[in-house]
Amino acid sequence: MAGFRSLARQVRDPRCDLALRRYSLRKCLERFAPYGHRATWDHLCSRAGFGQEDRSPDPARLVAALDELEEARSVWLSYEVEFAKRRKKEKFDGLRRPGSVDDWHRLTWGGFGVAWCDDPGVHPHESLAEVLRRLIAALEREPGSVCPVCDGERLSWKYDLAHEPSSGPVCTECGIVVPRPVLTPEALAESRRGRLLLASA
Repeated sequence: MAGFRSLARQVRDPRCDLALRRYSLRKCLERFAPYGHRATWDHLCSRAGFGQEDRSPDPARLVAALDELEEARSVWLSYEVEFAKRRKKEKFDGLRRPGSVDDWHRLTWGGFGVAWCDDPGVHPHESLAEVLRRLIAALEREPGSVCPVCDGERLSWKYDLAHEPSSGPVCTECGIVVPRPVLTPEALAESRRGRLLLASA
């Protein structure tokens, strides 16, 4: 099975058939897709300017989409290296029990679904790398009460998500499932109350 870098080389290789280059870009999303496969594909297509079902997109647009994906992957891999260093130091210092950020990180190892968007058509407009930088910054500071990606204040608790955890606070503005560790207990309770109010209306 080809890895991300091998697939990326195929996307860039002008000697490869255009259909293979497009297919290889799609396969890259099986290795790294911050919003989930379908939402990340929708995002890349709209940002690079080709249709999701376009079987022969402009090769330059395919490469532009890959460039954005690679930049975001680099941001995430750097975070994972720092995360591993921190956990190693904590274990050395006797802190064996992982915290809530560690629990969340375990579900997103490798970068799949880091900023999960349950609705593939609703996702942040900024570049993937910028979204991940904002998310990482939020994970490294005290919890807040708004979406770490778009500063949206409207968070709605959703159930039956197609990703673990199966329920959580969703930003109604940018569509991401907001990681619980970046929100205060009050913000989490408020998002649950909002869901209950919607259900009873």
